[in-house]
Amino acid sequence: MRYALGALRRRPGRTALTALGIGLATALVVLLLAVSEGVTTSAGSLAASSGVDLLATSANTSLGSDSFPPVIHAHALPSEFANTDANVATASPWLVAETVLANASLYAATNRSPEGTSVPSTWAPTGTGTVGWIPSDNSGLETPVMTEGSGFSVAGDPHYANGTYSGPRTGEIVLDQALADVLHVGPGNLVWASPNSASGPSGLAAWFDNATAFRVVGLSGPFWLIPSALLAFTYLSELQSLLGGPAVTSDTASLVLVHLSSTGAVSHDQALLATAFPTFSVFSINDILGAVQNAISLYRTFGDLVGLIGIVVAILFATTVLVMSVDDRSSEIAILRAIGFSPRWVASQTVFEAVALSFLGLLIGLPAGYAGGVGLNRFLLGLGVGGLPSGFTFIQFDAAVVVGGILEVVAVGLIASILPTVRALRLPVVAELRAP
Repeated sequence: MRYALGALRRRPGRTALTALGIGLATALVVLLLAVSEGVTTSAGSLAASSGVDLLATSANTSLGSDSFPPVIHAHALPSEFANTDANVATASPWLVAETVLANASLYAATNRSPEGTSVPSTWAPTGTGTVGWIPSDNSGLETPVMTEGSGFSVAGDPHYANGTYSGPRTGEIVLDQALADVLHVGPGNLVWASPNSASGPSGLAAWFDNATAFRVVGLSGPFWLIPSALLAFTYLSELQSLLGGPAVTSDTASLVLVHLSSTGAVSHDQALLATAFPTFSVFSINDILGAVQNAISLYRTFGDLVGLIGIVVAILFATTVLVMSVDDRSSEIAILRAIGFSPRWVASQTVFEAVALSFLGLLIGLPAGYAGGVGLNRFLLGLGVGGLPSGFTFIQFDAAVVVGGILEVVAVGLIASILPTVRALRLPVVAELRAP
């Protein structure tokens, strides 16, 4: 071992550069492993704490779909699900749609000049995701936390009265903090909503004429279940009316979130609801996590390819340096062979030199990978400000990540030692001893 370490100390500059190259490859692999581990763990933790045990959507819908076809008779579904399966504690229909919101400042500027000349060039309605639900019927489900304001004031869904849309309209809306910041509004302020975009400043007057006014009754934190950093919540019937107009007759939702009283036999409840409601696809939480894992796997495959390229480059670099080291010491190796040192000993020194060089790279790569991961996590969380829940992390360093980094450097060292070891064993001893 002393001989191998002495060979590394003999060329400190070359040793340092090689260790740095291996360290950078190690840092890259460690970082990719930490990203995969972080996203997988965070997604699993969020899903497990959500209270969502089953998710029902329109039949033949994939969890990877960008949108969900509508399901009908949404207001009747909670009681129908509960009557079918006594283990259903909550069945909450949610309608998810894209809407456009504008604030009172834009409304006032538009009224000052219906042609749009009074509207500043940077002002325009804001597109957002909007959820229509029955706020009081989400027992057991994790919903956005109200951070400011009183929230929805009426239990149930009063606008949907006796199977019609003739009940009183609340006109209440809750915005997440990110959307409220964009619109510069807070509790008590008015916003206008429409499913359509304005054609431009000159079209704003007509847009407001056809938009629906809502009063902000609360601000909420981000919500992980809907992948949007800008999100609004209204009563289910009021969003249905917004989308369908005054003559709305279709009681639709996008999905139904199901919370079970007991999770001892989720597959039984899943099969029972799927059989009773053939127009639905019913997914378990494991199905949801599987879809998340499939999506992560696509990115991980790409990451593995990038990491493999880094490892191959590190192996080639280390092999080249070790071959140069053997050539520099060819006379020494010949003398050692001549005085009785066995080929096995020579081979072991070359392998040890390669592994030691790799572990020097590990000492550089692990801290570099950790520092890079912390920086990347902060950057990615910054991009998703307002749309990511508390506790979500893109990066997680654990024993599996560290072990992965160690295995990588061992592999680099062992593979990189093959060619130098063969070269050392094939040195012509007699010729080397006669060389000047």
